[in-house]
Amino acid sequence: MAEDYTKMTVAELKELLKEADLPVSGKKADLIARLEESNAATEEATTSDSEEDWDDDGDWDDEAVEGHVAKQKPVLDEETKAALALRSEQKKKTPSFRRTEWFRYKRLSRSGWRAPHGMDSKQRRNYKYRGSLVRVGHGKVSTARGLHSSGFREVMVQNTTDLETIDPETEAARVGRSVGGRKREHIYSRADELGIRVLNRRRDI
Repeated sequence: MAEDYTKMTVAELKELLKEADLPVSGKKADLIARLEESNAATEEATTSDSEEDWDDDGDWDDEAVEGHVAKQKPVLDEETKAALALRSEQKKKTPSFRRTEWFRYKRLSRSGWRAPHGMDSKQRRNYKYRGSLVRVGHGKVSTARGLHSSGFREVMVQNTTDLETIDPETEAARVGRSVGGRKREHIYSRADELGIRVLNRRRDI
């Protein structure tokens, strides 16, 4: 059942975008459109996967042009799969940690968590209406720590040479934010050749 994004706040929409590795910039309408587009693409991919059981008559060319495989799956053992599933369930119960006065100032709402230090800080004194504090008890299962939600271990990539050391079965590439467009194209092409998944691949390239 599709979610009604119009009833959600901008902060909630951005949380969903972060989980899907999508940009969080823009107005509320832009965020909703981005989520709906992502959901439509996911449903289309699911539909295409279910239609792969057709009978091949042999008329197709075996050397079809291979494009980028956006959904490479990691090779995981049963223990890691169980740890990822448990972490996913734990995450549903974890509160969203907000910086003190994040609702009052836009610049604070855009920043990450900062521990409160003021002597009279209501959040430091654990007043419930001021939001939750980051505590040891909110930690996730250690076996899945550092893994991407897909199960891959992320490796930062700045050029095509960095791709040579990546294991496609257990690791995925994340291109640095300072990498230019032309170099990104070379990285994407080389990653396709090696069968490496790029976690933050841009759609316009």
